[in-house]
Amino acid sequence: MTKKFDSKSTADDVLKGFDLRGKRFLITGTSAGIGVETARSLVARGASVVGMVRDLDKARAATASVQSAAASSGGSFELLELDLASLSSVRTCAHDLLADGRPFEAIIANAGVMATPFGRTEDGFEVQFATNYLGHFALINLIEPLLIDGGRLVMLSSQAHRVADVDLDDPNFTQQAYDPFVAYGRSKTAETLLAVEFDRRHRHRGIRAAAVMPGNSLTELPRNFSAEQLQGLFETVGKARADAGLPPGELKDVAQAAATSVWAAVVADGNEIGGRYLEDCAVAPVNDLPNPFADGVRSYALDAGRARQLWAKSEELVSAA
Repeated sequence: MTKKFDSKSTADDVLKGFDLRGKRFLITGTSAGIGVETARSLVARGASVVGMVRDLDKARAATASVQSAAASSGGSFELLELDLASLSSVRTCAHDLLADGRPFEAIIANAGVMATPFGRTEDGFEVQFATNYLGHFALINLIEPLLIDGGRLVMLSSQAHRVADVDLDDPNFTQQAYDPFVAYGRSKTAETLLAVEFDRRHRHRGIRAAAVMPGNSLTELPRNFSAEQLQGLFETVGKARADAGLPPGELKDVAQAAATSVWAAVVADGNEIGGRYLEDCAVAPVNDLPNPFADGVRSYALDAGRARQLWAKSEELVSAA
């Protein structure tokens, strides 16, 4: 690496001096928060970005800053409708992208939901597993031919992967009581494992995949929490870290939270980050402390055998739906 970044770095810091004209990126979840800032930072350097969103009207209102940055830099930004909780929507979107045929430098799987009430999608999958992981799995595999040789796949994971490993026998909570945090943690572990296996399958083309922990920030993600519940979560995190002798967790602003995504997509050495879990613009250490609010990555989220098993299970689920 030619320059060291850290938890305080912003997406603009990471991309300073880069000219991305002629380069095209796909980002899911560009209607709020980290996704919007990720798109803005890329188009501000002249990139072309395709943002994929469930609600086009909301996204148009939320991305005025992205359109303005694109107009100033000569970049471009377009929105496409995509509901990751619907495999029909995923297939339609992938068909349109393949028909268009223009390649991508990187795919950034940013969209997600957190700790939702129990529900099932139209395809019968648990909502968080479907939205955060399985919809991305289907989309990415369908449009993989559009990734350039030497391209990148960036999966947004979370510290919450430390809460739970994937359950290959019961991914949709048909045989056990539903816990919204466990379901969220499993989906984020699954996203990390997707990066591990995708990297193994496509590194022969120079494509490298990594999972990103963006950092905790106040976005729309915890929209299912009341103010009291959110405050309670912060207190729980603080106590758990203190009990483990860890420093207090820090909240990032959105510009800082987008930094590791663009670092992985544009700046980082592919050989360094391929198949790894990243945080604060660096490869995170493996940390198997049971504390769910510790830093680093649990080893089960990087397990190559587990990643292959999940991939096979995912192919089975997608093909049957």
